[in-house]
Amino acid sequence: MSLGPDDDEEEPEPAGHIGTTRPSSLIGFAVLGLVIGWALRPLAIRLNGVAPTVGWLPVLTLLFVAVVIGSVAWSTYRSIHRRHETLQPHHAVNRLVLAKACALAGALVAGGYFGYALSWLGLTDVELARQRVVRALVGGGSGVALVIGSLLLERACRVRKNDP
Repeated sequence: MSLGPDDDEEEPEPAGHIGTTRPSSLIGFAVLGLVIGWALRPLAIRLNGVAPTVGWLPVLTLLFVAVVIGSVAWSTYRSIHRRHETLQPHHAVNRLVLAKACALAGALVAGGYFGYALSWLGLTDVELARQRVVRALVGGGSGVALVIGSLLLERACRVRKNDP
């Protein structure tokens, strides 16, 4: 293959644009998680004979991640909007991508936990069922906290259009 006169020049990279997470994406992931969580108990009972338990460690880990994302959002907001410090473009993009990924994952996980709790509806007279419902509801709440923290981080990464 021969090089033409314009082939040796490097093409400029196109200017990209990363938008905020759409509400429809969050709703779609949450509904998908809800369906999967709701179907998990009957499917596990058919395959294993036992419904899965919800442990505190994954629920509290999810809550910890939500707190970390929320504190990064607060720190980013303070740096950019209050102190008017500049953030390196690749750092801002990394934070924005992290926020988008955590928002979608949080919506999926929250839907899954709420769906699992919903699958126990009407069976809460058994102590183990009540325990699973409570833990699943706390897990769902932790997923919602992750979504909120992620959306706040996305918002903290916004800059004015005329800001370099």
